[in-house]
Amino acid sequence: MGFSAILVEDSMSLGALYSEYLCAEGAEVTHVNFGEDALKELARKQPDLLVLDIKLPDMSGMDILTKVQKEYPNITVIMITAHGTIDLAVDAMRAGAFDFLIKPFDSKRLSITVRNALKQRDLLALVSNYENSLPKTNFHGFIGDSLAMQTVYNTIDCVANSKASVFVVGESGTGKEVCAQAIHEAGIRAEAPFIALNCASIPKDLIESEIFGHTKGAFTGAVSHRDGAATRADGGTLFLDELCEMDLELQSKLLRFIQTGVFQRVGGSKEEKVDVRFISATNRDPWKEVQEGRFREDLYYRLHVIPIELPPLRQRGKDVIAIAKKLLKQYSKEEGKNFKGFSKEVERCFGLYSWPGNVRQLQNIIRQVVVLNVADEVAITMLPAQVTAALSQANVKSVKVSEQVAQTAVTSATVTDIHAKPQAHAVGESTVAAAASDDIVDNNMPVNSGINAIESEEDIQPLWLTEKITIETAIEQCDGNIPKAAALLDVSPSTIYRKKQQWEDKGL
Repeated sequence: MGFSAILVEDSMSLGALYSEYLCAEGAEVTHVNFGEDALKELARKQPDLLVLDIKLPDMSGMDILTKVQKEYPNITVIMITAHGTIDLAVDAMRAGAFDFLIKPFDSKRLSITVRNALKQRDLLALVSNYENSLPKTNFHGFIGDSLAMQTVYNTIDCVANSKASVFVVGESGTGKEVCAQAIHEAGIRAEAPFIALNCASIPKDLIESEIFGHTKGAFTGAVSHRDGAATRADGGTLFLDELCEMDLELQSKLLRFIQTGVFQRVGGSKEEKVDVRFISATNRDPWKEVQEGRFREDLYYRLHVIPIELPPLRQRGKDVIAIAKKLLKQYSKEEGKNFKGFSKEVERCFGLYSWPGNVRQLQNIIRQVVVLNVADEVAITMLPAQVTAALSQANVKSVKVSEQVAQTAVTSATVTDIHAKPQAHAVGESTVAAAASDDIVDNNMPVNSGINAIESEEDIQPLWLTEKITIETAIEQCDGNIPKAAALLDVSPSTIYRKKQQWEDKGL
């Protein structure tokens, strides 16, 4: 097993001996004598294992251990000393050391400790990978484990530690600022400032001052020196929401700032430089804005490095109920109410409603229900009419879809009967069944079922095709909302997605 190790031991003879022990275990060893040298090596390259003496000429090994646990938590540390006490061992283990060895020790003792340390390291990595593979239900302010949101979570994890600019797009109310905050909190700048600026809510004449700041007397009302968002975000993240609302003239100044990190305050002549990570957002199509001349193309390419598209609430399936339950619990506590959950009818209504205002609209509706009602359960009568209307519309569509499902079922049954008739006569079984089949086809078939079109074998459609027609009809009736269509067809949305994928793969 090959691994890298740094040995921090001030004795040259012991250092050479322990290096030999570690090399016998397959380690690539770097031996240093001083604490400062150890810190320089750690900054240059992080090893798999750190074997650290407690008493060093220039500093305490415990101080190095504390720094390693804070800055390099993935490094496994084994502490060694010739002056061991139980209290010292306990302190080292509490500080994060894997084990504590008292000098002198032989190769066998070190070998067992090293192997156990590496096994634990591999096990922790395996557990971490498994946990990361599981669907996340709560993620830095987001709620929900739908497939669409898992994609968003994974993208956030990938870009969090990068300095690359991120452009978040999505309808109003989908959580673009929550997404920007999540990127900031998941990254290495989490302890630094996160400054959000809504470009649509700031007057055109003031937005430059809001971003870059101004000097005293720069314009009427500038009675004092003021830092802008760029200065306040130094070392952290600057989030520019609704960026497409920004004036073209200011976009050129913003472009220079993004390229160089250098800017001038309004009314000032001195250039200032900051280290800022940019995250932008809009509820428009940014490329369309570029094509129509409202957004600079060069600025688009500077900011649109990592795109993240937030799905609307209507495409997030059961996330709607999960978010609603969390909001109900939160608002009930704030308002002193005792709501515990939703009726089945309300949950079905939430699943069918299109949520044009997305999560923000859901927040407002739950707040309204909690404030205006007193009960243990949210009933359908407590919801606004615009939401409950979705239930009645769905019922009408459900009838249409049910007719199509029934038509498909009868078609399938009829096709089966047509093929079954020769077999029934061939084995000498009762011909009543065959006669009954004829009666069904000839006399009992609904006029608008489409079965009358089957006049010969050429008219018979494959079963997969009737199923495809049914599913596509349901999706069309539900305005493209697959979760809603699945609910009306009484199947899982994943079933429809899987069948659609199969049809696409086969070119059907």
